[in-house]
Amino acid sequence: MIESLYLDTSIIGYLTIRPSTNLITASNSVITQNWWDTRRENFTLYISEVVLEELARGDQEIATKRLDLISELPLLALNEAVEELAQQFLTKSNLPPKASDDALHIALATVYKVDYLLTWNCKHIANAQIQKKLSQISIESGCQ
Repeated sequence: MIESLYLDTSIIGYLTIRPSTNLITASNSVITQNWWDTRRENFTLYISEVVLEELARGDQEIATKRLDLISELPLLALNEAVEELAQQFLTKSNLPPKASDDALHIALATVYKVDYLLTWNCKHIANAQIQKKLSQISIESGCQ
């Protein structure tokens, strides 16, 4: 059975980023492009309305490229369960209020039981300390 994977906005962003002299940014872009070219076919990829909204922001030419890349991917819908879990993440964890979209990404992947959430967001999403607390909140809410 093919595994599922939720793509957060940062992954698509690195696929369409302008060339950079910043070593970390350039490296992340190369790694992301390599993954996209060689590994994405191994998963059923999902995005959400949140991803679409975030990708549409900024430079219109690049936003269009970002949206074109993911135009065929299925959307996970925002629903009451997702919004409630995201709200619990914000009120019961150390996620700051400005991370509401990040909370939604995590809640979407959790509620829909997606196998993986792929992100470059190490501040709020791929953060081991935050993940531990969010995992507890998810279990208490009946999600795993």
